[in-house]
This record gives sequence, structure tokens and C-alpha cells, in this order.
Amino acid sequence: MTTPVKFTTHANLRHRLVLATLTGTPLHITQIRANSMTPGLTSSEVALLRLLDNITNGSFFEISLAGTTFVYKPGLITANNGKPIHFTIPETCTRGVTYYLEVLALVAPFSKAAFSVTLDGGVITAATEEDMSVDTFRTCYLALFQKFGMERNIDLRIVKRSAGPHGAGEVHFVHGFQTRVARTLHLQTPGRVKRIRGVAYGIARPQIVPADYGKEGALEKAGGNNKGRANGRTRKVGVGFGISLVAETGTGCIYAADATANPAEPAEDVGKRCAYMLLEEIQMGGCVGRTAEMAAMTMMMMGQEGDVGRLVIGKETIDETLISQLRDMKKIIGTEVAMKEAPGEGNVLVSILGRGVGNVGRKLA
Repeated sequence: MTTPVKFTTHANLRHRLVLATLTGTPLHITQIRANSMTPGLTSSEVALLRLLDNITNGSFFEISLAGTTFVYKPGLITANNGKPIHFTIPETCTRGVTYYLEVLALVAPFSKAAFSVTLDGGVITAATEEDMSVDTFRTCYLALFQKFGMERNIDLRIVKRSAGPHGAGEVHFVHGFQTRVARTLHLQTPGRVKRIRGVAYGIARPQIVPADYGKEGALEKAGGNNKGRANGRTRKVGVGFGISLVAETGTGCIYAADATANPAEPAEDVGKRCAYMLLEEIQMGGCVGRTAEMAAMTMMMMGQEGDVGRLVIGKETIDETLISQLRDMKKIIGTEVAMKEAPGEGNVLVSILGRGVGNVGRKLA
């Protein structure tokens, strides 16, 4: 076993776990919220580690008592050998379900078998402050994988919708396109917007859950499901509405924006707010919006060894988070990223050398 790559703090934790799982690199992360009033991993992050354990074979986790340090040694991505996986997200998790779906979508192409994962429990399908909605994930994020040659057997089925802050929804993610190595990406012409579409959703029929739903252990007391106890007090969760807007250019580039209604906010204001957010995404330019930018670069890293992939992004999308994620890519796998001015005002051309990591499980099958 190689020496673990060391990181500190919880920054980019999800992206680091994805990179480690794809490349088989052990991680040792310390000082996770060490100075916080609630130190250590959050319930959402612990649930993510458990999910990675479910879709891999031979993974090893060791978490300190306070949760501020953990070691992760990834196993082979097997997806339960193609058998359906049922995973219950704890009701204490406040992240949207796309927090987990984004990870599944990135590792699924390099699995030994097809993915079929059902997520229920504390599932929030609507957009949150940190995560996109399932509609944007399906129409924008998953569409990105067509650029890498993955054009079929990929779908997200929304079984039950739910809004936050505590969700009670259900989704089914299917990814049956496994590949050895991702196709090299050359996406350099943003084009003009030719189509704007969207999905407006409303959850008027709430989920009936126990009165203590959202507290530690409530799901176990309810018999392992979200239904309220027959002889106990219950309350309703998951009510809300929102909208997802997607703009597509003539060259197949996609931009997206999400908005979920705040308390007592009229539907007209929600739609107007989302429209302005979409216009801001389009104004930033580039061939991918911020929603799928890092996913595109991660897939480019997994491309053919020696091939250089090229992607045009908006200069305004480059921030400290993006730079730190690119540094993580270099530290874990040694990927070099070059940036230079691109034709068009405010655009930057990103060049990434493919490492040809590939699908180990597919090779052995």
C-alpha cells in the first residue's frame, strides 16, 4: 500500500474522496473543523463515506473518536457487482441529494459493473444553498458525460420529491455505461444560446414523519422508514416549490440555474430570481457553467494517457475553490493544468494532460 496523501481541514473533502477512489490513492486528512463548536465530520460527510463503502469492495475507513481525523484506503469500484444498492441517507443530513449523486456520477463510468443505486431517507431533491436540484443534475450535469463518449444507459429517476431543510424523498440513479478510459475532450466554442427550458416543481403533498424527525436515531425508532408512528405525534416535511432553468447553445454547451422558494416568497419572484441567475451564468461565458466545471476537469484528468484535453471556461468562474481543487488533482495524481487567454472576452483556455488511469475493474473482467 502506498503512503497516504495528507491533507488538512474539510475543504474540498468530497472532491478529494472522488480523486482518491478513482486513482486508488489512500488519504489521511486531519484538523477537520478542529476549532469549531461542532468539530469533526458532519452527518452528511459520514453518510458519504458509508456510501463509498457500499459501492466499492475492500475500502477501509478509520475515523478518530472526535471525527477530526480519518484515514481512507479506497477499494475497487464494483457497484455491488451490478446488483441494486439501497442506501438510506440519515434524516440529520441537510445537504441536497445531489451532494451524493455528483460523486456517484463521477465514479460510475469506471466501475466494474453497472450502477443501480436507490437513495431514500433524508433525501432533499430541491435545490439548497450549496447543492443543485435533481432536475438540474439530470438535465445539465449528466448531459456533460455525453461529451466524453457516454451517451446511453444513464438516468436519474425521481421517485418522491422533497424540499428542505429536512427531506424525505427518494431517487434512483442508473449508470450502465462503463468505459476503460474517458474520451479526450475538446470543447472550445461556447456558441450562442438557442434554447432555454426549465422544470418548475411544487411539493404540496408533504411526507408524514415522526415528530422527532431530524434528530439522531429518529429513523430507527420509526422502524427504519420515514412514516410516522401509529401511536405517536407526527409532522409534515418536504413541502416547497422551486424552478430549474437550463440554457443550451448551438454548440451543445449548457448553463443552468436553480431557485427554491424562501418562506412566504411568491412564485413570480422565485421565477424572476432564477432567470437573473441564469443570465449571470451565461454572462460568465465558457463552454460549461459552474455547475459542471470541476466534473469536466476531473473527467479530463481520467482521459487517454498523453492526450491533452482542452476546455474553455469563463474567467469569472475561477476562484480560490477551483484553484485549490486543481492543486489537489496535482497532489493526488500529478496532473498538470495550463491556463491561457482564449478567444472571446473573459474566456480562459484550460489544457489538462490525460493520465490514462482507466477502469481497473473493467480490465480484469
